Amino acid sequence: MSKIRPSKGAPYARILGVGGYRPTRVVPNEVILETIDSSDEWIRSRSGIQTRHWANDEETVAAMSIEASGKAIADAGISAEQIGGVIVSTVSHFKQTPAVATEIADKLGTDKAAAFDISAGCAGFGYGLTLAKGMIVEGSAEYVLVIGVERLSDLTDLEDRATAFLFGDGAGAVVVGPSQEPAIGPTVWGSEGDKSETIKQTVAWNEYDSATDKFPAITQEGQAVFRWAVFEMAKVAQQALDAAGISPDDLDVFIPHQANERIIDSMVKTLKLPEHVTVARDVRTTGNTSAASIPLAMERLLATGEAKSGDTALVIGFGAGLVYAATVVTLP
Repeated sequence: MSKIRPSKGAPYARILGVGGYRPTRVVPNEVILETIDSSDEWIRSRSGIQTRHWANDEETVAAMSIEASGKAIADAGISAEQIGGVIVSTVSHFKQTPAVATEIADKLGTDKAAAFDISAGCAGFGYGLTLAKGMIVEGSAEYVLVIGVERLSDLTDLEDRATAFLFGDGAGAVVVGPSQEPAIGPTVWGSEGDKSETIKQTVAWNEYDSATDKFPAITQEGQAVFRWAVFEMAKVAQQALDAAGISPDDLDVFIPHQANERIIDSMVKTLKLPEHVTVARDVRTTGNTSAASIPLAMERLLATGEAKSGDTALVIGFGAGLVYAATVVTLP
């Protein structure tokens, strides 16, 4: 018989607060058109994107995260000292080590919280949320901060017609804490590494030659990614609904990764979501912010009143890897 004492965590976990930060600079499509041969109409028809936010020198990955996290902590009604874990999902923090999460945890004023970064691309928020839920139920933390943050403008090739218009910067954060009832459903997640070349960094950091290479950027095979997202991710979304024991009729809100409005529309159609379901379309004014896109979209829906506390929402992220994560949550 094991001599290890059983964990004393909460029976369940829930999202208690949400916060977001969008950089002050708003970049319309007209700016993108200065470096690619395209049109505003083409960009809108292909992606739905009208504007995006780009960070300035002061709006670092850490700085944006701290702003978003402060709002989430206040929204949750707790203090930073109560945070026992900080999970940061990002692909645009350029220091391999230390994790930017440790800087964020310190500057927020946590009491030596566990802190680490994860790299799961546009599914990173879902991965972080799942880890936070496990920490709370297991009992290693009472409150966990999950942050999705990107400065993708640093990794955008402004001469690449296929991707120059897609990416934006920002940070979204949620506080996850204990619950007496289920409020974060089972996660359906996974990876398809055989498709890893469809979204990738153009040049590895250790192979980059500043004399001959462009600065590393994100590139993708647009049609292949579109087909995968539309057909395969709709299946994953349905699996998340099934795992939570609900049907599309039970949903109030759908918050998919804000990659492309055509993908969002196709998923809504495939899932046969009822008209009463509010669909996040933050991509129009924020662009694709990878790991930050779901919490940013969640924060905007709650701030505008399009969604309300207690609503049942399906969230799904998908992207580079290729990786994905979907779950059903109760909104804070």
